[in-house]
Amino acid sequence: MLNESSRLSINNSNPRRSSGSLNRRASDKLKVNKKPVEEKGTNIQVVLRCRGRNEHEIAANSPVILEAKRRRDAVLRNTGKDKEYSFDRVFGPESTQEEVYKEVAQPILDEVLMGYNCTIFAYGQTGTGKTYTMEGELEERNGRLTPRAGIIPRAIYKLFETLDTEHAEYSVKVSLIELYNEELRDLLNNDDSRTLRIFEDQSGSGVIVQGMEESIISTAAEALAIMQEGSKNRIIASTKCNEKSSRSHCIFTLTVHIKEIIPGGEEVLKVGKLNLVDLAGSENINRSGAEHARAREAGMINQSLLTLGRVINHLVDHSQHVPYRESKLTRLLKDSLGGRTKTCLIATVSVAKMNQEEIISTLDYAKRAKNIRNRPEANQRMYPKILLREYEQTIERLKADLQASREQKGVYLSQQTYNMITDENQSSKDRVVELSRDVEGLRDTLRDKTKELDEKSDLLFGKESELAQVQANLKTLDKKLGDDIEQLTERMGQVNKKHHN
Repeated sequence: MLNESSRLSINNSNPRRSSGSLNRRASDKLKVNKKPVEEKGTNIQVVLRCRGRNEHEIAANSPVILEAKRRRDAVLRNTGKDKEYSFDRVFGPESTQEEVYKEVAQPILDEVLMGYNCTIFAYGQTGTGKTYTMEGELEERNGRLTPRAGIIPRAIYKLFETLDTEHAEYSVKVSLIELYNEELRDLLNNDDSRTLRIFEDQSGSGVIVQGMEESIISTAAEALAIMQEGSKNRIIASTKCNEKSSRSHCIFTLTVHIKEIIPGGEEVLKVGKLNLVDLAGSENINRSGAEHARAREAGMINQSLLTLGRVINHLVDHSQHVPYRESKLTRLLKDSLGGRTKTCLIATVSVAKMNQEEIISTLDYAKRAKNIRNRPEANQRMYPKILLREYEQTIERLKADLQASREQKGVYLSQQTYNMITDENQSSKDRVVELSRDVEGLRDTLRDKTKELDEKSDLLFGKESELAQVQANLKTLDKKLGDDIEQLTERMGQVNKKHHN
């Protein structure tokens, strides 16, 4: 259920209620302003979900080494010394899909309906339940979701249930994109020739995926059908870790526009966005059994996740430069990591000892991510006049693109689109310069280390010469000692002989 403030923000039929909601928000702002500057921002929410042993792990007699303890703690055992990890919530193997949704996703959906951008993404080893947690079973039975339904279908149904209950005037759009081997693909469009490009939003608030299709939906069933069709198009493959492993990162986005009446009777649009991200599995390439193309694929997956890890480390260390641009995944998640978005990371792990390396890696990754601080801000209300002007500008730009294509004079793009591509190319060139600078620094370090190695080698050679001389002296002394012992033995023999005579 939504809390009272959420209800007020959605119910637009009573201007008096909207006014009360705005006044309440104003008083909340006054309270916030009294806080010290250093308290600005909130840590992202990190949740751990433990998968019970599967048939393969049971057959291998692999013991349980990870145990959910209380609501917020997990204990790693049988590793020399027990180690305890704390997160915002820990779900054991007995947890249900409904529990995970109600405790993790429902509060976040409430924030979306209040006008925030929010992200939930699942991270973990292949086969630990990321896709099950995010998607689960997408089919309906008798018009209702099954108990195995994941966060995405439950969020879709709850969204429309809430909007319809509150009699809100609204529109909902969905998009579904896949990132595979650093290439973006629109899962709602079967045109494989369409290229998706990422551009920085001119307002500086995030990124825009050019060419991505957004479908307007009016019912939960319609959204679920789109999700089912898109999921069929995802790239999957069999690995030793999982018979049906998702080999791509997948981002499902719900965008909600809700009409409100503000004091004075003017209409505005409240906008909220929910990104639901199912990351490809992190894995040890050797243990996953990946070969040839699959090994390259696993390498690309690990590379993007490695960049994600580097971004997390830079954010936690408060570095001036955060390497978002080194991967398309981190570019897409930029606002979710250190930006204005409310973010939740769901880390999924096995509990079996045979996966000990991956368990520890995921736990440490999640623990590190818990220190990231975002600065969530509600989206600005949009006035219909401004929104209409933006649509007109978009239409004019598309018309210019079409006209340029028809005339076929040189570049078949409007000047605005061409400028966007030029800006991206310039940014790439700047990145090359930055990387070249890094390479030069590494070369200097290599030269210093080579010089140091040469000096150490010379020192070692000198010590070896000294050792050889000492060994030669020792050999001479040993020979002399032998001769002396022989002479002494001979003399003692002579003395004994005289004594007997």
